Amino acid sequence: MAQIIQAQNIDLRYLVDNFNIQLVEDDNFFSESRENLPEITEMEKKLLDKVRRGFINLLNYPPLLEDVVKMSVLDPILFIGDFYLTPFYVKSEQPIEIESENDGVIIKGRIDTLVLKDQLWVMVIESKKAAYSVEVGLAQILVYMLGNTHQNKPSYGLITSGGELTFIKLVKEENPMYGISNLFATRNPGDLYRVLQILKHLSQIVVNS
Repeated sequence: MAQIIQAQNIDLRYLVDNFNIQLVEDDNFFSESRENLPEITEMEKKLLDKVRRGFINLLNYPPLLEDVVKMSVLDPILFIGDFYLTPFYVKSEQPIEIESENDGVIIKGRIDTLVLKDQLWVMVIESKKAAYSVEVGLAQILVYMLGNTHQNKPSYGLITSGGELTFIKLVKEENPMYGISNLFATRNPGDLYRVLQILKHLSQIVVNS
């Protein structure tokens, strides 16, 4: 009988040893997070500024749990970017399952939010405090992206703790490779502008692929 491991219990060492996943630090690997980003409107900027101020206000009332992070930061960004409108869609608590070819281990888990034809994944870190580093969720979202059925196309992910956001790109070849974008802070003026620009750019790539 195959051993079943929950995705939240997987770390990067496990993925390296069992899936031979490799980090690519060449800037060209994930150029989508830096180049040819679309402009956003002044109205979108004003709304993102309001999201930023709302998050800073919530920091005065700890702890910031996962549902509050989604409600105050992630949901507004997806709304402002029109990700609730066709051709996009959002699914909450979507189950995934992948199997290691080496030892028959089955990894199961649920991703918090799934957007865009199963090629753009968005995850909120389940943490007790907003200051929790997004590094905590990296292995978990990589597990979900490895379970993507679109083997021949890159997958993209976004991790947020509320206070921090970062993007991931995964290419599934003979050995899976991933890259990570710069880290963006909700508190920093203008960082949410870049987050929305990258989200829009990745959505265009996925829709047109």
